[in-house]
Amino acid sequence: MKRAPRPSRRQLVVAGAVGALTLGATAILPATNAMAATGCAVTYTTNSWSGGFTASISVKNLGDPINGWTLGFTFPDQGQKLTQGWSATYQQSGSAVTAQSLSYNGSLATGAATSIGFNGTFTGGNPTPTSFTLNGTVCTGGTTPTTSTPTTPPPTTPPPTTPPPTGTTPVAINGQLRVCGVNLCNRYGKPIQLRGMSTHGLQWFAQCYNDASLDALSKDWLADLLRVSMYVQEDGYETDPAGFTNRVNTLVDEATERGMYALIDFHTLTPGDPMFNLERAKTFFAAVSARHANKNNVIYEVTNEPNGVSWSTIKNYAEQVIPIIRANDPDAIVIVGTRGWSSLGVSEGGNSTEVINNPVNASNIMYAFHFYAASHKDNYRAELERAAARIPMFVTEFGTVTYTGGGAVDVASSNTWMDLLDRLKISYANWTFSDADEGSAAFRPGTCYGGTYTGTSVLTDSGNYMRNRIRTPDNFPTS
Repeated sequence: MKRAPRPSRRQLVVAGAVGALTLGATAILPATNAMAATGCAVTYTTNSWSGGFTASISVKNLGDPINGWTLGFTFPDQGQKLTQGWSATYQQSGSAVTAQSLSYNGSLATGAATSIGFNGTFTGGNPTPTSFTLNGTVCTGGTTPTTSTPTTPPPTTPPPTTPPPTGTTPVAINGQLRVCGVNLCNRYGKPIQLRGMSTHGLQWFAQCYNDASLDALSKDWLADLLRVSMYVQEDGYETDPAGFTNRVNTLVDEATERGMYALIDFHTLTPGDPMFNLERAKTFFAAVSARHANKNNVIYEVTNEPNGVSWSTIKNYAEQVIPIIRANDPDAIVIVGTRGWSSLGVSEGGNSTEVINNPVNASNIMYAFHFYAASHKDNYRAELERAAARIPMFVTEFGTVTYTGGGAVDVASSNTWMDLLDRLKISYANWTFSDADEGSAAFRPGTCYGGTYTGTSVLTDSGNYMRNRIRTPDNFPTS
């Protein structure tokens, strides 16, 4: 079903995208400076479907401590091809594969282990790889080193590689996030779901974002996430790049102070071609990624709701913008919008196959999906669930009402959507944390000119609904 353009400039649609690493078949892996391991063990598990599979690899260092590693393995034949990888940099040449450590998991003490994984395709079967090596040493899976005796015997129980949380906020518990498989994972490598709210356009509702309202979001709503929605057109960024960049930076700092994750949304809607704003995006993301490079709570959404363009155009745009962010902030999650107002193409008659078969060539990325519960129902839900089994998804914007941003809350459809997102651990930001005179707004009109944001008396039906959903316990796993 094709969705008609929105009638009001204040009514937007959901966007976001997940991405995975696509590997060249003949690429050459950069040399590692890591010292040789003296023993290692590998556990390899896989789940497969018709023509594809997901593999998880746990590698344990049984020898001396190492700082930087390369895991090598060989598929039994030429039929297995890597398509997406996480927690390492992968290269494949023929049937031989190498996976090189990233900044956060390169150090392995004696007895320590780390986990990596990838998606792939196969023809004729999906047999287990052979001849795993860690920095050139064959991994036997036993406790006896294959080359020389380690100077320090491996302990019976490997030491923890991540310390326990020291606080109770979402960021204190989960730390730096990363994509693992199709999930958003915390510093313990456990899948999590972030739940929060999106601002409205900063050019229209700046009065809604102050100490009192953000305290309410973090302490009363118990939200994990603030999406900072910065329109590029419609009297937004293009009119005052420095001023809007400063506004975004301030809100990121405010979210950080409260222990929430901050999602920086480059809010493009009209025109729908992200290439129209390519140079603006490069300038903006160079500035904000440099400003927040040392934070562990910042997520970047590089294009909100592409529409009227092909997936290849969106992918091309993302692959030019992502390196700008990575140059300053190599570990942050990046979210890429999808075709048809971030509907995975559904609103333009397509589906997620185009993304699954041709993912963005970058690691640690996710893909955006947007919906409005009163307008988008079973076919949208089915496509999101189908995609989420293959690629990492993030609902960066959604409403409980119609796609125009107006109308009554569709409780039945909203419940079905929320239950689906909770079951699949898909993170979300609701539109909007504002007092706009529309059904999607969380606050009653005029609230942002007063001083009270806590409790339920200042909330709309949508605000009450979302506050009740977000306030339920997160139960973030740490072990």
